[in-house]
Amino acid sequence: ITNGHLDIIERAAQLFDAVIVTVATNSSKTPMFTAEERMAMIHSILKKKRLKNVTVDRFNGLLVSFAKKKKAVAIIRGLRAISDFEYEFQMVGMNRALDASVETVFLMADARRQAIASRLVKEIARLGGDVSKFVPPAVNEALKERYGR
Repeated sequence: ITNGHLDIIERAAQLFDAVIVTVATNSSKTPMFTAEERMAMIHSILKKKRLKNVTVDRFNGLLVSFAKKKKAVAIIRGLRAISDFEYEFQMVGMNRALDASVETVFLMADARRQAIASRLVKEIARLGGDVSKFVPPAVNEALKERYGR
């Protein structure tokens, strides 16, 4: 989780009565941290932020199905650039075709965080760079530990 993700979570928490931060299990990706490790980091970060209306859960499968199961009225997605929009636009179309009752809401990334991409953060950390301004302290420490720094 990056500071960009946190910005979107905090703003969503102001707009909605309840927000569920989801950790997806995607068999086509090899994440750096397990779902359990990611959930633990997010729990720790959210506890410090005192976001009482935000919970963390995980799912495997279609996000729109998970949203429906949780009785969510919307899926919140953060956008940084036009390239994000193109991908997200396709996802909205597919999700609406699967279940039109779940709306998608886009929140634009804060201008100070638009360049933050988790894949770039991981690459910088792997190469020994300082990512502390891009991620919460718990994630920064986890990345240092993972790369033996």
